[in-house]
Amino acid sequence: MSTATTTETKDLAPVSAESLAALLVGGARPPRPSAVSASLTFGWRAVLKIKHVPEQLFDVTAFPIMMVLMYTYLFGGALAGSPTEYIQFLLPGILVMSVVMITMYTGVSVNTDIEKGVFDRFRSLPVWRPAPMVGYLLGDALRYTVASVVMLTVGLILGYRPDGGAGGVLAGIALLVLFAFAFSWIWTMFGLLLRTEKSVMGVSMMVIFPLTFLSNVFVDPRTMPGWLQAFVNNSPVTHLASAVRGLMDGDWPADEIAWSLGWAALFVLVFGPVTMRLYNRK
Repeated sequence: MSTATTTETKDLAPVSAESLAALLVGGARPPRPSAVSASLTFGWRAVLKIKHVPEQLFDVTAFPIMMVLMYTYLFGGALAGSPTEYIQFLLPGILVMSVVMITMYTGVSVNTDIEKGVFDRFRSLPVWRPAPMVGYLLGDALRYTVASVVMLTVGLILGYRPDGGAGGVLAGIALLVLFAFAFSWIWTMFGLLLRTEKSVMGVSMMVIFPLTFLSNVFVDPRTMPGWLQAFVNNSPVTHLASAVRGLMDGDWPADEIAWSLGWAALFVLVFGPVTMRLYNRK
């Protein structure tokens, strides 16, 4: 038996590298996905995560409703005489504040996937390297839009009436979502840089709270001390809130829109390359 097996083994022809490659690669490889296609695929993955874990929509539904109701009835009578009068000033600002605050969950999601080891698989795929990061942000852009629609619906019920009509409202939301997309690059960087999701959330809150509360979201900065006005008037959140408020009121605040777009471009140009460098080295 042993002799027969040895004879059969000697009769086998050696396998060449070419024949082995022909066996492993039976046909033409599929084309490599484009940057847009890969980013949209990862964006769809982010949407599917919301489908399977619907609790993720809590921060873009219940949280915005709570914010609108709380600040309208808490400050409306003291600052504007009535909640109905105050909401005309407040709603665009609180809309900006809420969307900017929920951008930090992008970094939390990135950090969670890193802890699970998902990113190791992403880096081995033959796709455009920034696609996973861009996909996260595209998926979150949907969440920002949902939050905006929810808050506007509540505002309309409470008496908010945008003088800019549907066109002004859509322009304001588009500017807000674009800014939030760019602003989220900061939190993706923290998601890659910090070790735990609690650290990401803690650092994010330390940055977001001063930016959002020290702004013109709630009151006109002219009522503030001079030293505080210098900070508030140059805050990116102030420029964004002024631009969104102006668009929804039917105006075209070109300076504020330009400042908002400039801040958005700065965030992408600065934090985008840093994020990708950390992603490649993580």
